[in-house]
Parts: sequence; structure tokens; C-alpha cells
Amino acid sequence: MTDPTTTQIPPTDDAALRTSEDDYWTSARRPLACLIFLIPLLGLYEWGVVWLGGDQAESFRNGADYWMRAGLQEIGLMHSHLLPAIVIGLLLVWHISGRYSWRVSRETLLGMSAESLLFALVLVVIGQLQNLAFMKYEQSYTAVSTSLGSGSLTKIVSFVGAGVYEEVLFRLWMLPACYALFFLLFRSPRWAAGTAIAVTSILFSLAHYIGPNGEAFSLITFSFRALAGTFFAILFLLRGFGITVGCHAAYDLLVGLMLTGDSVAL
Repeated sequence: MTDPTTTQIPPTDDAALRTSEDDYWTSARRPLACLIFLIPLLGLYEWGVVWLGGDQAESFRNGADYWMRAGLQEIGLMHSHLLPAIVIGLLLVWHISGRYSWRVSRETLLGMSAESLLFALVLVVIGQLQNLAFMKYEQSYTAVSTSLGSGSLTKIVSFVGAGVYEEVLFRLWMLPACYALFFLLFRSPRWAAGTAIAVTSILFSLAHYIGPNGEAFSLITFSFRALAGTFFAILFLLRGFGITVGCHAAYDLLVGLMLTGDSVAL
């Protein structure tokens, strides 16, 4: 006869849910972890723009940041701090609506930082391999925008801003919107996802050549940025928004401050 005191009670659904929430690979994708991971980058960028720009702060803003703020102004929402508040609010609404745990461990945030750096290094290698492939057509190219200025702090602020707001625009907002649109057209999740990734990646690349501060078009830089956009989109789907932002910012900081000559800033 089985001793009732040793009977194993199966875990409840709540216990299983807590176990899932505590798993790093799951918790790193949760919106609250992404938000906590994002806040220092967002704060550094917003502080840096005001510190460096002063009365001309708008001229220091990243292109994606400037376009989104201009769009908000067009619909009558003109407060300068509204855009970061919208980003924070969106992640909080996502978190609350998903009924996720409010617990985010320090280990999760450290793991997200490590993943961001690892994926950034992978992208650096991809860029170098692409450069070797194109070398016979063009000797070298430089992709750090001339509008960044020579100061290291200016570059850091610009690169962090690109990591944050380009990912907000192209991955957090545009990628799901394109997926929904193409799903209505194709009625196939695979076709919708593939087309959304392709379209947003091409638009992400093209955005670097638009406007008064845009670069001169180059097939090498365009193709790499489209490839990087695909890389970020897949990373967003598999590892979440926070790690994608971290990877983008880490990549730009690596190639902008440590590498020279033939590395493309994103």
C-alpha cells in the first residue's frame, strides 16, 4: 500500500507557470524584462541629446526618433517626452495584458546583456565576411554618418539612439503591423512572416539614405543593412525586443568606436 505521506502531488498550473516564468530563455523575452533592460539605454540617449544639443537638441536626434516625433506632431501630440512615454507605456500594457510575472532577476538582465554582445559580435563577423565578398568590386567603404561629429560621447548617444528607436520603429511597431497586413492578404502565417521580415528589412536599409543627413547610396552598405534588418527581425521573433535593442546598440558601438574603415554602422 502506498504511504499517503510520500505521495507525489502533481504541480498545479500556477506552479508550472511560475517555473516557465523563472526560466531565463522565457523571462528574457517578457516585456517587463525588456523594459528594465531598455530604460538605461533610453535614459542615456534622451539625456545625451539634451546635454549635447541644448537649444538645438532636435538636430542631434536619431533619424527614426525624429521621424516618429514628427509623426506625433502631425497628429497634434507635440510634447517632447511623449515618445519615450509611449514606448514605456506600450511595454507595460503588453506586460499587464499578458498577466506576466512582475519578477525580473538580476541574472536575467546580465544574461540579456551577454546575449546582446554575443549577437553583436556575430553580426560584426557577418559584416566582415560580406566585405570580403565585395572587396573585388570596391576597395573599402565607411558607413559612420558624417553628421555624428568627432566626439566619442556624441557617437555613443547616436549609436544608442539608433539601437533603441530604430528597433522601436522597424521591429516593435512595423514588423507586427506588416505581419497582420500580409496575413490578411495571404492567409498563411509563414508567408506573412517571411514577407513582413523582407519588407521591413528593406525599409530599414533604405531609411539610412533618406533625408538631408542620409548617406550616398551604396550597394554594399544597402545589402548589408538589409541583411542586418533580417538578422534583427529574426532575433526579435526568437529572443525578444530587449535583446534585439541591445544587439543593435552593441554592434554600432563596436564598429563605431573600436573598428574602423570597412564596418557599416546601422
